[in-house]
Amino acid sequence: MFSLHRRLTAGLAAALFLAGSSQALAAPAPVKFDAPLRIIVPFSPGALIDIIARIYAEKLGPLLGQPVVVENKPGAGGLVGAQRTLNEPVDKNTMLFVSSSYVVIPAVNDKMPYDTLKDFSGISAIASSPTLVVLNRKSPYDKLGDFVEAARRPDARFTYGSAGVNSATDLVGRYFNQEARVHLEHIPYKGVQEGVAEVAAGRVDVSFPPIALALPFIQSGQLKALAVTSPKRSALLPDTPTVAEIGLGDFDYSIWYGVVMNAKTSPAVKQALADAIAQVSRDPVVQEQLTRQGLVPDNRQLKVFDEYIAREMDKFNKILKATP
Repeated sequence: MFSLHRRLTAGLAAALFLAGSSQALAAPAPVKFDAPLRIIVPFSPGALIDIIARIYAEKLGPLLGQPVVVENKPGAGGLVGAQRTLNEPVDKNTMLFVSSSYVVIPAVNDKMPYDTLKDFSGISAIASSPTLVVLNRKSPYDKLGDFVEAARRPDARFTYGSAGVNSATDLVGRYFNQEARVHLEHIPYKGVQEGVAEVAAGRVDVSFPPIALALPFIQSGQLKALAVTSPKRSALLPDTPTVAEIGLGDFDYSIWYGVVMNAKTSPAVKQALADAIAQVSRDPVVQEQLTRQGLVPDNRQLKVFDEYIAREMDKFNKILKATP
């Protein structure tokens, strides 16, 4: 399926660099792909993960010397697409774009058709999106510490809206309940947008949406952000503190996106694709596209990305076991 390239000689590489060639900035691909590659997106067209996959597919094609085709295989929270990826011949070099739900599914499904950590290998993280703690603009609480204090009272009754049971925005609510030692009642909706709209309408107290989705509501004055759930403040809302800043330890929750492949894929192919993805991620145009979506680039790759996936699985397992 592929053949090894000879490395450029030091003299040729130096000449290219001195000539100012843009090609000199990129190391030669260690493998040559002889057929189109595929990216499977386990969700419907138009979802954020689909948008990201198409951005990368367009840029990866020229780097790999072959078209990169995106196929949507939605269903069962991502299981359908993952299983389809494993069923493909390994030498077809099929990539699976995944999100945080990839590590949640094993925690809520005791009949998994595959082993997430053994059957797949991480290729590269792409980006992450912190979520926000948002309240209605008319809420009397302007600081997260004051809201938490109120929620800890014996007679307190606060609700949080999410995109559904075991969704990313439900799990951050459960995580917040755990770490803040409060009990916000869960109100599931059909999507993140609906849950946020209910907070804006004053029918739900709080929500934990991705920052890009919440920004229009904040900018229009319908919502106020009390905190961001990532370890660092967001460049999009630099004056909004992190949850950890109010004393909730190392609170860290982001919705992340990345690429995995069948674990049986050749190490040379894994490295070649990881290198190509890294090059796309450094593209200023791509970085600007990600920023517009409220995303923060993430460069974890291969073994480091695998280790991150394992830690995320452990975290979500603990969250789900500790909450009803």
